Amino acid sequence: MKKAILAFFVLSFLCFGLESVAQFKPEEITDFAKWEEFLQTAGIVSSKQMSESEGVTRPWVLTLEKDGVTKRGAWKNVEGRPKGYIDNWRYEIAAYRMSNYLGLNMVPPTVEKRFQENRGSCVVWVDYWKNFEDIINEKKQPPSLKVAAFYRALYLQRAFDNLIANVDRHRRNYLITEDWRLILIDHSRSFRTDKASTKKLIYDEKYKEGPNFIMSELPRKFVEILKGLDFKVIKDLVGEYLTDDEINTSLIRRDLIIAWLDKRIKEMGEERVLY
Repeated sequence: MKKAILAFFVLSFLCFGLESVAQFKPEEITDFAKWEEFLQTAGIVSSKQMSESEGVTRPWVLTLEKDGVTKRGAWKNVEGRPKGYIDNWRYEIAAYRMSNYLGLNMVPPTVEKRFQENRGSCVVWVDYWKNFEDIINEKKQPPSLKVAAFYRALYLQRAFDNLIANVDRHRRNYLITEDWRLILIDHSRSFRTDKASTKKLIYDEKYKEGPNFIMSELPRKFVEILKGLDFKVIKDLVGEYLTDDEINTSLIRRDLIIAWLDKRIKEMGEERVLY
């Protein structure tokens, strides 16, 4: 992010009141189950595969219809290492379920759906205003009263991606609504199990975009839920969509996050780290 925009965010964050960290609106969260059922059972009216420039894994855009309701969904069945990275459609579903369990509700409804006789993930299409790349290129700045909530949402995204080891959070998969809520998409390169993913967090003080792009502040409730995660909780949550190894390495990263927060609290005081 350009320095001028970052400076504005930081200054405004210090000066204005706090807002809810929820990204989807309460009424939208209430409808998650409805959209999950829709994605699973709606008929496919039309389909079109994205180009590689639109999406590296070339997902399909499905037009779905049921009981007079029409909605688009993004479907992918990527597996293996098609571009040198481990990619798996199952991680999309696991990330959605983890986001909801942690109380973030940042990931759109995502389910398993068969298309062309293949298993894959299908995420409900989100209409948005800008992505993060647009915001930076166009030098957009949130209204002063939205800055604190937007920045706290970014902190939560950092924590979430640290937990699931999402190595592919590029600027085009942050979707931003007109009222500056943050929606996260594209998680098929998450849940790493390599040695590096169990030794170091993605977003810490050494992160390439600077020390302001870390888990600077997090909700106490989120941290409590994080601490309560164990193998059984995650297994019950994600089912077959993660292997035992992927669950265990997620828990190792959870411990790294807690240790990082404890150190920060010791240095700065709890009131400056948790809210």
